[in-house]
Amino acid sequence: MDWNVIFQLIDPQLFIVVAACWCLGYMLKKTPRIPDWTIVYLVTVAAVILTIGLLGLSVQSVIQGVLCGAFAVYGHQLVKQTRERDGQ
Repeated sequence: MDWNVIFQLIDPQLFIVVAACWCLGYMLKKTPRIPDWTIVYLVTVAAVILTIGLLGLSVQSVIQGVLCGAFAVYGHQLVKQTRERDGQ
């Protein structure tokens, strides 16, 4: 899957939601009581809520929220995997 296509599908005004989700995911990762497997779900729910708050309740808002959450998680994994590959 070409993630550049997903990037182009996200409304530019929602990049702040992507950034907020990235920060939220980082904070959740550092929280010992939150299992790693739940982080993707929590970030996605947060993205949908933030997007609905910005755009209003609609099917498109929910879809945009899911895309924002997915892109934030993907971005984190991209950085993480690149660091691990480079041995850092």
